[in-house]
Amino acid sequence: MNVEFKYATLEDLPKIVSTYNSTIPSRLVTADLEPVTVVSKLQWFNAHSSAKRPLWLVICDNEYAGWMSFNSFYGRPAYDGTVEVSIYLEENFRGKGLGKLCLQKAIYACGDLNVKNLLGFIFGHNEPSLKLFKQFGFETWAHMPGVALMDGIERDLVILGKKIS
Repeated sequence: MNVEFKYATLEDLPKIVSTYNSTIPSRLVTADLEPVTVVSKLQWFNAHSSAKRPLWLVICDNEYAGWMSFNSFYGRPAYDGTVEVSIYLEENFRGKGLGKLCLQKAIYACGDLNVKNLLGFIFGHNEPSLKLFKQFGFETWAHMPGVALMDGIERDLVILGKKIS
């Protein structure tokens, strides 16, 4: 498996949104309950930059496989060294080890981006993602019981964190 990470451009936003929307029905990885639009994600897209908060396309064997991003935590200057990593993969690339390669890339990129703390916001019932992050030494930094209501079911949010040295 040959995997590349390329910085996303505005022209990539429709496929990024499509990948994101494909995960909504599972109720496993996002708290959005309905599909989002490209227009609604423009501000989010523009908050990313290759120098500080990258948004990468994940290319596997020359095929678009999904995306990964660094997002600012809480939006206050004192938290500048703390970011949330998000990984969204196309359905046919899930469960094949690509998430592991993405997380390796994310951890490696922290040094160049002056990131000291890497976070994952993961639903408590998303066992595959919890397992993946814990394999990389992430620890539970917060457990927020029942904070998300999806289809009448209260879901926990677990914030996993890793100090980057």
